[in-house]
Amino acid sequence: MLVSQILKTKGDLVFTVAPTETVAAVAALLHSRRVGALVVLDAERVVGIVSERDVVRLVAESGGAALARPVADCMTRDVLFAEPGETVDSLLERMTDRRVRHLPVCKAERLVGIISIGDLVKSKISEVEAEASGLKAYIAAG
Repeated sequence: MLVSQILKTKGDLVFTVAPTETVAAVAALLHSRRVGALVVLDAERVVGIVSERDVVRLVAESGGAALARPVADCMTRDVLFAEPGETVDSLLERMTDRRVRHLPVCKAERLVGIISIGDLVKSKISEVEAEASGLKAYIAAG
C-alpha cells in the first residue's frame, strides 16, 4: 500500500504551528487536538516537527520556565519526510530505524499530509487480514 492511499482514507489534515509559538501553547494544542506531533512551519516551509517527547524533554531539562520558550528551542530540525508514492513497508523500516513516530508527507516540497506509525501499522494489519481472508476463501473453494 502507498502513502497516498492512506491519506485518501485518513485525510490530509495536518496541525501546524509557527516556530515562535510557546511550548505551553504547543502542549495545549497537542492535548486539544489529540495528536502526538505538530509540524512547524515558517510561512509555507517545513522547518521542524515537535512531538510530545520533545516537550517533555525540554521541561525535564529546564523546568516550568521551558513553557515560556519558543517551540524552536525543542523542535526536531532534521525532519524526515515521506512522499505520497512511498510504500508502507519502506516507511515502517525508516521510522523504526530512526525511532520516529510521525513523518510529514510532502509532494514537490509542499506539505500534503502526515503519517504516524499507528497509521502504517493499521494499514499493514488490514492488508494481512485481507490476504488471510482471500486464502481462506481459496482453500474453502477447494
